Amino acid sequence: MFNGLHDIDWSSMDHAYGSAEEVPALLPAFRSPDAGERSEALSRFYSAVHHQGDVYPCTAASLPFLFELAGDAETPDRAAVVKLLVSIGSIAVERCEEVYGHPSGYADTAAIVRDRAEEIVGFASDADPRVRRAAIPGLGLFVDDADRAADVLRGRLPAESWVAQRLLVVEAMATLALRRPEVAGDAMEWLDELAADPVLDPGTRLAAVVHRARCAPERIGEDVVPAALGLLREAARVTVPAETWADPPRRTAPAVPADGVPPQVVAAFEDLDRHGRVHAPTTELLRTLHEVLEGRTPQRTHLLAEQLRTPDPGSRLDALRMSADLMKSWRGDHTALIRLVAEQLGATDPQVTAEAAAVLEACHPIAEPAREELAAHVAAQRAAHGADVWAAPQPQLRRAHQKAVRALARLGDTRALPSLLTALDGGVDGWRAVEVAGALPQAAGQLVPRLCDRLRRVDVTQEWSEMSARALLSALAALGDATTAVPAVTETLEQAVRHERWHLTCSALAALKEFGSAAAPARETVRALTSASDAHVKPAAVAALWAVGGDREEVMPLLHDLLDDSITFRIGDAADMLGEIGPPAAAALPRLRELLAHGYDWVRVHCAAALWDIGGEAEAGTVLDVLLQAWTRNPSTANHVMACLDGMGHAAQPALPLLRAQLALPRRGGRFASIDHDEELQRTGRAVIGRLVGATA
Repeated sequence: MFNGLHDIDWSSMDHAYGSAEEVPALLPAFRSPDAGERSEALSRFYSAVHHQGDVYPCTAASLPFLFELAGDAETPDRAAVVKLLVSIGSIAVERCEEVYGHPSGYADTAAIVRDRAEEIVGFASDADPRVRRAAIPGLGLFVDDADRAADVLRGRLPAESWVAQRLLVVEAMATLALRRPEVAGDAMEWLDELAADPVLDPGTRLAAVVHRARCAPERIGEDVVPAALGLLREAARVTVPAETWADPPRRTAPAVPADGVPPQVVAAFEDLDRHGRVHAPTTELLRTLHEVLEGRTPQRTHLLAEQLRTPDPGSRLDALRMSADLMKSWRGDHTALIRLVAEQLGATDPQVTAEAAAVLEACHPIAEPAREELAAHVAAQRAAHGADVWAAPQPQLRRAHQKAVRALARLGDTRALPSLLTALDGGVDGWRAVEVAGALPQAAGQLVPRLCDRLRRVDVTQEWSEMSARALLSALAALGDATTAVPAVTETLEQAVRHERWHLTCSALAALKEFGSAAAPARETVRALTSASDAHVKPAAVAALWAVGGDREEVMPLLHDLLDDSITFRIGDAADMLGEIGPPAAAALPRLRELLAHGYDWVRVHCAAALWDIGGEAEAGTVLDVLLQAWTRNPSTANHVMACLDGMGHAAQPALPLLRAQLALPRRGGRFASIDHDEELQRTGRAVIGRLVGATA
């Protein structure tokens, strides 16, 4: 099987983490009798040789050996090997025509899987159902003869009794139709026949409806969602054994984090793992339907309502995540969906309750309609399980309570405070309370002393400690109790400088900046950092010095130096500060005008905004040209551009067409296209449009 493995010069090839010389050890490990060794080898192969779906020359060189492993009945976990093969081949076929930086890669890999497509056909009819499930997607991708591929798929459907394989056969036919126009008409006709066949099981018919829509999304009619809903209801009445569609349970990581790894990092990986799980056989199918429907928010909400009302907890769990995906990615009135999610807080399944709370926290900028349900849920949990429910030993109960409390806190509701104080006073997951404490400035008197105490106990010399300290500094800055907080923040700043923790230094400076003149006792410490060599520290120190001292004569030379810097974020930071100074910073106008020709969009945007703040009406035409061009070229600048337009008054009139066009887009936009930045963008945009239209009425 491994003849020739060591004849390949693996050391001459690279994978995601460097030399590929480890590959000859990974491949034989796939045949190890030890399940742990096999799992570790497969995980390493995915992470390095097939990193994030990428394909390298060493990946192509591995394929012949993977095919041999997959074809040998003595290979344990053959299904996992076939799944890996299909994953590699799928990416290669999709991208083989793209420019690729390696000497060989996608094109070579695609050629290999196409040459050996008949082996994939064989795997798709294997006696092992898991091998068949892994292989079937390849039938729509690797068989060069499109008619042959279509015939194989048509024959495969009646031969399959397991629902997962049947759904995959239908999906593969749609994939084939999208790739090969010569068979698209016949394939779509076949899908129509399946959808209308009353003898077929509802899951297969639902798959036919969904993938028929996928083949021609521009022709989706009003009948698609009602048809899918009817079949979904039928499918919900059929019990599908988990062993026929779900992957075997994975080995879970130890509950106790490894030494030195902060709980925030552990939690992030747990969330990633949780998001990747599937709990119902129709989940991937319904995700496909949601993707095809795109911005048809009312139809998708109608579909999600049905999903959230199904009696199966797994289906509702997956539907909650789809609800979050819709609200995070697409604009619209999501009030009804928020309320549907909030209803799940009363679910009897603790995992569903926890996920509903997590969705409301993730979508907190639009979660106002769920405020009372969240508050009632938090109160009920405390009444039923005691004041220490934040630290409950049952993982799902603890997660549900913490997520609900955090969602309520992010809404600025002090009914979250008792649980936050419990967390800050206890030893369990206090960091989760810190992250949302800043949203409750009305409770600063109770929160700030606790946060300061935590900040003073952070050992900045320890690895990862900056993560906790920076979160505490951010919360203190948001709460605004300078009298109590400034001494603790200043102490942290001094320790950070002493131990050259520059990211933490910047966070402490940013907090002092928020306190403004109330942070005057720290002025000398801040001033000393304006000559720091670290690229980030100097602009942060200058910004804090201006906020704390307000001495224009002192900061102007420093800002002029930053404007002449070659580092783009330093230029942007300096421009922002000059804009804050306003007309008295007129000496910077010539340099700001020069920087409007800079090659980086963000530099031009920051300098244009400063130009307006300093020069006013006389600069309006130039400023608008720069801002609107940058917004068009780089949509991530939208929030910054909009903030400037908001301050320009009637001078922003020429921007009206672009404002209307941007706010009419169905997808979320703004910085990172995140829900919070997009909601802010829409609010400000509507206000600007209202003023401009009112001014011309």
